[in-house]
Amino acid sequence: MGKRLTENLSSLYIGAANSLKPKHARRKVVAYVESYEDISFWRSLLADYENENLYFEVMLPSANSLAKGKKTVLMNQLGKQLGENMIACVDSDYDYLLQGRTQTSQYINNNPYVFQTYAYAIENYHCYAEGLHEVCVTATLNDHSLIDFPAFMKLYSQIAYPLFIWSVWFYRKHNLSEFSLLDFCSQVKLDHVSIRHPERSLEVMAKKVNRKLHELERKHANALHEIEEMKSEFKTLGVYPENTYMFIQGHHIMDNVVLKLLVPVCTILRREREQQIHELALHNIQLHNELVSYQRSQVGVELVIHKNPNYRNSPLYHMIQQDVERFLKKIH
Repeated sequence: MGKRLTENLSSLYIGAANSLKPKHARRKVVAYVESYEDISFWRSLLADYENENLYFEVMLPSANSLAKGKKTVLMNQLGKQLGENMIACVDSDYDYLLQGRTQTSQYINNNPYVFQTYAYAIENYHCYAEGLHEVCVTATLNDHSLIDFPAFMKLYSQIAYPLFIWSVWFYRKHNLSEFSLLDFCSQVKLDHVSIRHPERSLEVMAKKVNRKLHELERKHANALHEIEEMKSEFKTLGVYPENTYMFIQGHHIMDNVVLKLLVPVCTILRREREQQIHELALHNIQLHNELVSYQRSQVGVELVIHKNPNYRNSPLYHMIQQDVERFLKKIH
């Protein structure tokens, strides 16, 4: 009796296991990315296109080493292998805006098996202005809106935009010694943000930007016509004064702009919530318990923003989706 029961259970287990197997094997497309931090972004994007016939496996470019980075993804013999079953997913950096003026830019912009962020990097998506309030809510559990983040980032972008055009112009001319990316970022960083008067930090930045603009315009007067042409060209690429922050170096936007804004905002929001608990608590025990519970529920804003998924309505994100959709039509 015991033996027969064991056999029946084994049969049931094997039958159940077999029923979990796909009726036919799904096609696998390997997607190589630059670093561990990029896996989540591309996994989330590509997962929307998986079905019973196809799935993606997102991984680093080397199975034999810890080598990472854009060059490793694109240049380490991988370019010869890219195709219908193997794609590369990379940050655009300035390569999208260089429009083929370097070998890497030409390769990224013309290869249908290379997918790029269009924004400078994934960090720019995490800093997408329309999602920053949700970052504060997640970090503080307080839904009080203190600052209009989209309006702030729009104004920041408008101030940075003229100097940003010059930054890309120098890259296009392969002249990085006179005005490097580091030089540009030093002009468009925020030193201190007052939550009561956030516009003051932008006024300080505007003065620095204007000084540098006058210097460059004086030294390179012959380039002014070309600068104006670039502004028209950039509109066709989706770059406007209002969204420039999406194309500026991602680490800079994250660390020297957005977090300079979010950290003091979240500090105030946490104090507000704690003050509310103090006012509503009926006795000291309840006060203690509520404060401990609230403090345990908080998450550091630096951690939250690196996991922030509130960028899916970004026009640049839709551009990536369109690229994936064209790729899928090509391989079907």
